Amino acid sequence: MKILYGVQATGNGHISRSREMVRELRDRGHELQVLFSGRSAEELWDVEDFRPYEVRRGFSFSVNRGKIRFLKTALNLRPLTFLRDLKSIDPKGIDLVISDYEPVSAYFARKNNIFSIGVGHQYAFAHPVPIRASDPGSRAILKYFAPVDLGIGLHWHHFNAPVLPPIVPAHLDIHEQVAAEEPFHLVYLGFEKSSDYEKILLQFPLHQFVVYSSEKGVMSKGNVRYKGFSRHGFLQDLLRCEGVICNAGFELPSEALHLGKKLLVKPLQYQMEQESNAAALEKLGLGISMQRLSTEKVGAYLKSERPPAKNWPNIAGIIAEWITENDFSDFDTLLRRAWQEA
Repeated sequence: MKILYGVQATGNGHISRSREMVRELRDRGHELQVLFSGRSAEELWDVEDFRPYEVRRGFSFSVNRGKIRFLKTALNLRPLTFLRDLKSIDPKGIDLVISDYEPVSAYFARKNNIFSIGVGHQYAFAHPVPIRASDPGSRAILKYFAPVDLGIGLHWHHFNAPVLPPIVPAHLDIHEQVAAEEPFHLVYLGFEKSSDYEKILLQFPLHQFVVYSSEKGVMSKGNVRYKGFSRHGFLQDLLRCEGVICNAGFELPSEALHLGKKLLVKPLQYQMEQESNAAALEKLGLGISMQRLSTEKVGAYLKSERPPAKNWPNIAGIIAEWITENDFSDFDTLLRRAWQEA
């Protein structure tokens, strides 16, 4: 099949998950045309293995110091540009559209009457999974941001709902974990200012922290060591670390849980998905959450025990095989395969 695969590029988690799906689908002989939106082409990094790909503006949220800025988000919307983006894609020969919560591809499919599948965490919220801070506006965004004919939601537990386990990188092998000579904790708080959490980390001088941040280059301050973005370097540090401190997105916590890492999350304020993820982690006993950057919560996290590794199976491969079979009415088979191996 010729597949248009839309990737929401606002967060790196969508890219990481879609990388696995794109590889699995191409390995099965499908022709993929990848479309990124939510980030400019200049801001995309480490996406060479997606080629050929195109970039459109799409929609994204404006964030400052861990909070969504709704007014600025609204002012940044460009509906005419969005309509032009839809018209710029040639529908000829496209058999299927897959969207990882990417709006241009989703609305392109609707406009051209092409069957569409959503693969991503956000599609799980159409089912009875833990939800916090829900309101009519948040529910409308979830429903209309990237609507598809069939949503395949991903979550850390099935909650007796038709959702699948998370997709994690195939090479993130729990058997390749090697303890660092000096134990450290991996920090990636992309929606926060480094100066806000650095002063908290410095209060725990007996613990080492490796921070990935776009604000600073390679440098050290006390027990805090900063690194620039590198997908390979980040995954290597993820394999070696004791635990992870991050925002409450879905993909990075999934990777941490897959490997059996301690987890402390800080949800993006006013963002229903991240607020709900934090609630789900605590309900499942898989991590600790903090509504604001907190010395007390960091201390509790450092004292906590590492959980057993989840070691999720190759969910991307299971989904890709099911798509290749081309019987989208048989969703029960996909659910059964995924949870039998989980």
